[in-house]
Amino acid sequence: MTDDNTVYVGNKKDAMSYVMAVTTQFNKGSEEVVLKARGGAISRAVDTAEITKNRFLQNLEILDITTEMEELENEDGSNSNVSAISITLGESN
Repeated sequence: MTDDNTVYVGNKKDAMSYVMAVTTQFNKGSEEVVLKARGGAISRAVDTAEITKNRFLQNLEILDITTEMEELENEDGSNSNVSAISITLGESN
């Protein structure tokens, strides 16, 4: 899996923007697409996965979900733990 098949989900765009990004990746021939998000964007990544598979590409399924805790350095030099998720989408067999 390359970064070309990864969609990074943030808080600046609505879920439909990410749905279109995922759909475009599959239309270009990708077999799997990974949605990655941290913190507050996690719910938007879940929404993106569900909207994509239920409304646009009904032959998709969630192949894998991975969660983790990432440690990030704040501007003041201190560290914070942030939740992260990776959702792998692919065609169902």
